[in-house]
Amino acid sequence: MQLGLIGLGKMGGNMRERIRLAGHTVIGYDRNPELSDVSSLAELVDKLEAPRTVWVMVPAGAPTQSVVDELGGLLSPGDTVVDGGNSRWTDDEKHAEELGAKGIGFVDAGVSGGVWGLKNGYALMVGGEKEHVDRLQPIFDALKPEGHYGYVHAGKVGAGHFSKMVHNGIEYAMMQAYAEGWELLEKVHSVTDVREVFRSWQEGTVIRSWLLDLAVNALDDDEHLEKLRGFAQDSGEGRWTVEAAIDNAVPLPAITASLFARFASRQDDSPQMKMVAALRNQFGGHAVESAKE
Repeated sequence: MQLGLIGLGKMGGNMRERIRLAGHTVIGYDRNPELSDVSSLAELVDKLEAPRTVWVMVPAGAPTQSVVDELGGLLSPGDTVVDGGNSRWTDDEKHAEELGAKGIGFVDAGVSGGVWGLKNGYALMVGGEKEHVDRLQPIFDALKPEGHYGYVHAGKVGAGHFSKMVHNGIEYAMMQAYAEGWELLEKVHSVTDVREVFRSWQEGTVIRSWLLDLAVNALDDDEHLEKLRGFAQDSGEGRWTVEAAIDNAVPLPAITASLFARFASRQDDSPQMKMVAALRNQFGGHAVESAKE
């Protein structure tokens, strides 16, 4: 299958490679000419055979809107656009309507896997009409992890990004719990090897998880996280999750508290946020701030 892929950063570049390894043709475009296979979106569209599929992996908001607008003028009826970035689900509904008026299909795909996705595969949460989703199944199969799990057609347009948003909200709360436990263990004098306590939890406990494994990786790199400043950014999806909870009158005390803890990290050098920052760097390659900054 042929695919156009726009945005070849940390996620998009690895996705291109994984899809190619599965035997598909990927033509990639990025503003960085060193990463790009073509010089423009127009050239990318011209090189694809109809019906075309173009997957967008650019930052949410104005950058995604700009790309969707340009593709709307380049693509033809019967083509399909996939937004695999972290767009807000309400934007998906707008994009589907805009492109649908021109006969162009739209699918939203929440993608999780970070910098490890090339090796392990990407969890995919997809929203859109069945006819559009089914045509893309070979690409989804190439990206997903091996086995029965890691892919879901979650529902209508917007369902993929809404599911990914909730996933990230849960991720916030899980990281916060590990961070709080780590700070408490570091604080008491009786526990002399916090890193090995975390490592001991990796087998046989109910709190074992990939995030725990990544916490151990981070502690192996910097045992007391002394190189990091206690500051953790939020991607926006935690905020959207809390806003959606308010709109739907669903109580989310743990996720909401974890979001507010991120805000607190911008006022003080928080020990807990050192662990959260380390975890975000481990799974997603997100930037961290040095303790010296």
